[in-house]
Amino acid sequence: MPRIRPATRKALLTLHLVTSLGWLGADLVLLTLGIAVQRGADPGVVYPVMTLVGTVLFAPLSVLVWLIGVASSLLTPWGLLRYRWVLVKLVLTTVMVGLVLFLLTPNLRHAGAVGAALPARDRADLVIAPAVSTSLMIIATVLSTYKPWGRRARPRGPAAA
Repeated sequence: MPRIRPATRKALLTLHLVTSLGWLGADLVLLTLGIAVQRGADPGVVYPVMTLVGTVLFAPLSVLVWLIGVASSLLTPWGLLRYRWVLVKLVLTTVMVGLVLFLLTPNLRHAGAVGAALPARDRADLVIAPAVSTSLMIIATVLSTYKPWGRRARPRGPAAA
């Protein structure tokens, strides 16, 4: 495992925190806008704004969070697969990034294009998706704070010696 200087490690951690907070903030904006439509706001106005937030801010931040998180874990003693909480965060974030890029972003683009013609079921999806991802981001934050489960078991046998 490569070693990095403490100042570099802190810079990576700061960058990870800033991008993660930006991702959470953009997610909360999407959730708020989705709820606004459910409560009667004009979808012809709100959905293009959601499309802009989702494609220009939310999707790129999701990729940045994942990249910086992987780099941080590979360059620090935590490692990528050494601790269960890091592995769970990696899986959660990977799934969320995939859903953002391949499901939410196309749905936002479609909603922005059709506006008020978007069916009620699809409108609900634009509230449910950010609600679920906000919950998952909070879980990832709790994992980072409490670092449960400890280190993963090391392999036993002749190869481990």
